[in-house]
Amino acid sequence: MTVTHDPASGRPGGTLSRRAVLAAGSAAVLLPTVSPAAAAPVHAAGATGPETPAQALDAFDPLLVRAQELLTGGAFDPADPDFRAALTTLDTSAAALWQQLDRSAGRTALWPDLSPVADPGNFGQSYTRLRTLATAWATSGASLGGSDEVASALVAALRFLHDNAYNATKSESGNWWFWEIGAPRALLDSCVLLGARVSATDLSGYLATVDRFCPDADRRTNVPGLAETGANRSDKAVIVALRGLLGRDAAKVALARDGLSDVRDGGRNSLFRYTSSGDGFYPDGSFVQHESVAYTGTYGAVLLGGAAYLIALLAGSTWAVSDPQVSVIYEAAERSFAPVLFDGLMMDTVRGRAISRERAGDHVDGAATVSSIVLLATGAPAAYAARWRALAKGWIERNRTTPYTALVSLPQLARAKALLADGSVPAAGRTTGHFVFADMDRVVHRRPSWAFAVSLSSRRIAAYEAGNGENLHGWYTGDGMTYLYSEDDLGQFGDGFWPTVDPYRLPGTTVDTRRRADLGPGAGTATYRPANTVAGGAVLDARYGASAMELTAQDSTLRARKSWFFLDNAVVALGAGITASDGRTVETIVENRSLHADGTSRLLVDGVPRSTAPGRADGPRTAGWAHIEGVGGYVFPQRTALHTLREQRTGAWRDLNTGADTGGSTTRLSRRYLTLWIDHGASPSAASYAYALLPGASPVATAAWQLSRPVHIAANDAGVQAVEARRLGLTAATFWQAGSAAGITASGPASVLVRRGNGSVSVAVADPGRAGTTLTVQLPFTVRSVVSADDTVRVTPGRRPVLTVTVGGSRGHTHRAELR
Repeated sequence: MTVTHDPASGRPGGTLSRRAVLAAGSAAVLLPTVSPAAAAPVHAAGATGPETPAQALDAFDPLLVRAQELLTGGAFDPADPDFRAALTTLDTSAAALWQQLDRSAGRTALWPDLSPVADPGNFGQSYTRLRTLATAWATSGASLGGSDEVASALVAALRFLHDNAYNATKSESGNWWFWEIGAPRALLDSCVLLGARVSATDLSGYLATVDRFCPDADRRTNVPGLAETGANRSDKAVIVALRGLLGRDAAKVALARDGLSDVRDGGRNSLFRYTSSGDGFYPDGSFVQHESVAYTGTYGAVLLGGAAYLIALLAGSTWAVSDPQVSVIYEAAERSFAPVLFDGLMMDTVRGRAISRERAGDHVDGAATVSSIVLLATGAPAAYAARWRALAKGWIERNRTTPYTALVSLPQLARAKALLADGSVPAAGRTTGHFVFADMDRVVHRRPSWAFAVSLSSRRIAAYEAGNGENLHGWYTGDGMTYLYSEDDLGQFGDGFWPTVDPYRLPGTTVDTRRRADLGPGAGTATYRPANTVAGGAVLDARYGASAMELTAQDSTLRARKSWFFLDNAVVALGAGITASDGRTVETIVENRSLHADGTSRLLVDGVPRSTAPGRADGPRTAGWAHIEGVGGYVFPQRTALHTLREQRTGAWRDLNTGADTGGSTTRLSRRYLTLWIDHGASPSAASYAYALLPGASPVATAAWQLSRPVHIAANDAGVQAVEARRLGLTAATFWQAGSAAGITASGPASVLVRRGNGSVSVAVADPGRAGTTLTVQLPFTVRSVVSADDTVRVTPGRRPVLTVTVGGSRGHTHRAELR
């Protein structure tokens, strides 16, 4: 069904489905009720007197009240310890800002550290601080709540910024984001909160400014013709909606809603559609922003938050979001976000340059995403909402390291507490399965008590993004970096990891040890996409995986072929063809684990304890296995010269991020690390490595695994890498070229998994290099019939059955067949 909108009237031009009507109605019911402390409705810009009773009951007032409550949380019980703690957090922040706010007549800036005020970063942050103060003023029970002095100071401060920094006569300079998104959103939020305290004359000027820099959600103002996509479109749609409500302009509100669906360009950049290239959500769950960056956890989360906000804000109104394709956002909650949320933490593998932001760690971005999903559930169809609430309840309850309730604002807390108190909603367990996000070069393997992620890169997906002073040391984050998440160490990557870890020794990477210059210290952002085509893999039975990346190091001759094979209790990593000619040492980092500020986790190598004294390097020692207490085991099927280092490292967030509004502090942090690596020597030729990671395994289990060898390495060279897990009946291989391994023959490059048992055979095939059109895979045992197969798979049964797979155009996704 197609639903059209009439931008002039703001009314739907088609018929809403019954499901959409019910969804909108449920959103209106589940949103908070009006707070007694809510500010009075805003006067229409240009109004000459008080509103008439009829005007006060128009369509805008209820939505403005709702917008206020989405910022303040409405009424709550201040005696509740969670609410009291959140209120104290707000009071503390607001009190500090209030004390430092320059209220003198001759001021040149609002805060001394945000001078000159005409600088985009400074006026942008000034508006953000004013919004915090306005939120405290409008929040029931806050120490600044309802103060006439505070309200007058805020009104004067907004006027000061308008007169001296941000108005419709200005031209953009510096970072466009402050002009078109950051400043207008905080400005309009402040106006919503202050309500009638903002005069009609002032409001008219502010709305004119917003119309100058963010007239719609469709285009970038400072780059005529550039269409907005993804999170930026979502942000701008919210701004335009608030501008329409404050100005009582129905066409503007409709324009905001229609911006979500990109009515202007026929849906080309709609947030409610799957894409096959560029920015947005992909059918496989990937999310890309800036054309080539895996960004589910940052820009994807912002898009989700903006869409959830507008759906909730406009629910039940004339302008309710009624595009039937909104199901793309609904499906993203489980398809895109759930696999990369671990106990409420957002995996750093999909946070891009945001990993360098001190005030936006994995727990903060995770909490924001969980909050958006809970908000979206208030207006979603019942089946979706029930599943999301169960997921969210599990995420919130399991994160005891950085509790959700201590991270979120009052409105988010109110919705979460209602969810936690609802006995009819069970807490869902952890998501399990194997996920290959082929369209953003990411792989996530999830088991009941741990998860493992791999960041890949190719000529399609960037190895890193840096710029505007952010992510200065992100050189190797997309070169096969691995992340192990454990239920026993939720703070691994959120407790000062990025400013203190050795950025040249990130786990999973193979690196040229040359020194690097800081990335992106200047204005603007940039990405690096390597020349390799192979990055991705195949998934079998949603449980097992085979992934690969051909490493082509930046500004180096280093080349390597890296594969990972994902099993029930292990991840096997193979490397081959490791070659360089620059005269520098090349290393493969098996592990670089933070022990936090004072950890003393025991390290065993072949059962022998190593020193616990920081600064102690050991090796190379030929090892068959190693074990880190509280982490798990590492097995080397072919005894390997292993280097280990226990050290205390010190760094500051400012070393990674000097951004205008995200720059880190200069406070020095110290963390202890255990590092295990393999030294391939200077200018290696055809070097290799092989190891298995056993998350959560005990020393005894690790030693037993090394002796029993339940996984056999069938091949590890530049032509093919393969393993056999015989107890599982599983063979997994990366074919870099036509060849054979473990009895399986492939006609060209491919990721292949075959599992045999109970009279059946499951096969999964992918072309992670996307170079082929048709691929044949021959199996070493008899197949008599085909139970099922994808349309792209043709099977010739027999004693040496052959699968002919049409891989062309499949963008590296998996093709499947079930045989007998």
